[in-house]
Amino acid sequence: MQNSQTYHYKNLSISYKTVGEGKPLLILHGWGSSGAVMWPLAEQLASIRTCYVLDLPGFGDSSSPGCPWSVSDYVELAAQFIRDNNIEPADLLVHSFGGRMALKLCAQSNTGSLVDKVLITGGAGMKPKRSASYYLKKYTAKLLKAPFWLLPTALREKGLEQLRATAVWKALGSSDYRKLNGVMRETFVKTVSEYLEPCLPQIPHEVLLLWGREDDATPLYQARRMEKGIENAALVVIDNAGHYAFLDRPSHFASIARAFFEG
Repeated sequence: MQNSQTYHYKNLSISYKTVGEGKPLLILHGWGSSGAVMWPLAEQLASIRTCYVLDLPGFGDSSSPGCPWSVSDYVELAAQFIRDNNIEPADLLVHSFGGRMALKLCAQSNTGSLVDKVLITGGAGMKPKRSASYYLKKYTAKLLKAPFWLLPTALREKGLEQLRATAVWKALGSSDYRKLNGVMRETFVKTVSEYLEPCLPQIPHEVLLLWGREDDATPLYQARRMEKGIENAALVVIDNAGHYAFLDRPSHFASIARAFFEG
């Protein structure tokens, strides 16, 4: 049976649900998502873990921050949630943006002890590979938009129009970014531009990287970079699955996760 509750943190109302019994497992969702996406997985693990499934600030039924947040702000929330609920050390199961949080949470000396085992799926935080044409068009766009540029407006707009017709332009203008406004748009910029490779050598935890082979949001090379950088990490790849491997192959994903947390 699910148990819907509210956690109060710095004038924010954080919605979360619990299910199951046993050692605590904190489950964190990805950007633009909510705890609802993770809930079916929590139910599958409820026989071995007490699952805490959060709606992060700005998502689901939780309130939005009053000012733009960084990854560190989200990490502080997760750490305080663990402390206030007396569930340390908790295992972690995180997806996408939740992966950014997990890397930083585990790497910091003041919060790493709050965590035991960690499962990351489709985790973000690694610097993506970019082609030379990407950077050429990126900086061309910046020049065309710059107020000091001496080109007539009509020529400037024509140049931007040609850029918008390319695939590279679509990569420059993230769909997540375009959907946002106000504080969450600024939060997105602050969090997505922080690369967390320096955290990897500082993580002593046992980490399972459980990745969909067809993940095109956080491609497999990023998981391999994490595996190489984290001393006690292991990578398992799920075929016929993408960024949401736990939705694409739910039974298979849950069986691997169960074996990891019980082992």
